[in-house]
Amino acid sequence: MTTALLTDHYELTMVRAAMGAGTAFRRSVFELFPRRLPEGRRYGVVAGVGRMLDALEEFTFDPATVAWLLEHDVVNQELAEWLSSYRFSGNMWGYPEGEVYFPGSPLLRVEGSFAEACVLETLLLSIYNFDSAIASAASRMTAMAEGRPCIEMGARRAQEMAAVAAARAAYVAGFQNTSNLEAGFRYGVPTTGTAAHSFTLLHDSEEEAFKAQIAALGEKTTLLVDTYDIEEAVRTAVRITEGRLGAIRLDSGDHAIVARQMRDLLDDLGATETKIIVTSDLDEWQIAALRGAPVDGYGVGTSVVTGSGHPTCGFVYKLVSRANSDDPAAELYPVAKKSTNKSTVGGRKFALRRLDDNGTASAEIIGIGEIPKGDANDRELMVQLVRDGQVVGREELQASRERHERSRAELPVAALRVSKGEPAIPTIILDSEGDEAYNPYLHSAVPTNI
Repeated sequence: MTTALLTDHYELTMVRAAMGAGTAFRRSVFELFPRRLPEGRRYGVVAGVGRMLDALEEFTFDPATVAWLLEHDVVNQELAEWLSSYRFSGNMWGYPEGEVYFPGSPLLRVEGSFAEACVLETLLLSIYNFDSAIASAASRMTAMAEGRPCIEMGARRAQEMAAVAAARAAYVAGFQNTSNLEAGFRYGVPTTGTAAHSFTLLHDSEEEAFKAQIAALGEKTTLLVDTYDIEEAVRTAVRITEGRLGAIRLDSGDHAIVARQMRDLLDDLGATETKIIVTSDLDEWQIAALRGAPVDGYGVGTSVVTGSGHPTCGFVYKLVSRANSDDPAAELYPVAKKSTNKSTVGGRKFALRRLDDNGTASAEIIGIGEIPKGDANDRELMVQLVRDGQVVGREELQASRERHERSRAELPVAALRVSKGEPAIPTIILDSEGDEAYNPYLHSAVPTNI
């Protein structure tokens, strides 16, 4: 299925007008970046890179699509003919999936003709904005969980295909598994699931329901124990498994209090290995509040699939350099917006994460026109994703997940606090001489409220 119409009308009318003006095929550089972090967030997480590369390969205009565009006067005959053979033939560099980011980070750089890079804007932004919002929220949750597993279970709280993307993004940011089977089938995210309250209500007694679930899934399953009386349910579960039950799930009540009471009861009954999983509208603040409780895992739904209050990252896609002719060898000239509160920095960007002697991140260094010079332990952030139209940056999802764990571990301790704060490290822009250049992200100061 083509992804070509997952775009805005004006992307094609811009190309149509540019073709008429003779400027459509000038060599151009676009960049996708955040002007700022969502309010109060200290870092963000890049996600959706793999999904973007898949969508890019499917971004073609088949005859039915072109015919529809002509019929509705979105394109003229000249543009229709060009679209009929469209394949992105340029280059892309960007932050790899799972990497953390800060204001101004050049998350994706797209180089090609104006026309072939322009038409990708909406597709790229829709994937990066959503997936990175989910991963950024999920990262805060897994940080607060401090190694205890988080389960993504928000499919019923999102548009059906968005839920699949959300499960993938949450996995990148450290969630252990998902309830979403399509995410398992399509992306290999581990899936899990047991039963809802309706299963208990289906049976004549809670004991009958528990026995049916255990017969199907084994004694290591997780039993939902709050349909009726929690204490009685736990006693029943322990009795019929002779203390070998894998876990109980608490889906209501004051989790901190109830978890402590049930931990004591389980231990008194000899079920010392039975774990306690909690669910019900959890978010990073509630997970943080439960760190001292005897909870072994968290099931998170609505909050993670909606970005925990920030369902988009506000990424933008801007032209930063262009040539003055169609000549592929023509020199590129920086271009930039000067709009109030929406200004941009012209020129092709490169990025470096500055690390101190202890390996802790201290700054995001952005170079204009060349890679910034760093110390021995600093690291470059951008990798090539597409070369001459061919995808070269695809990787296993597990690699993205491991990268996120390493990247987050580099951040200062204050970055992992759930309280609101400024970006964890400053963004510094250097010109071609290595001097600090104009920086519209100066609000990204080192936090003082830590």
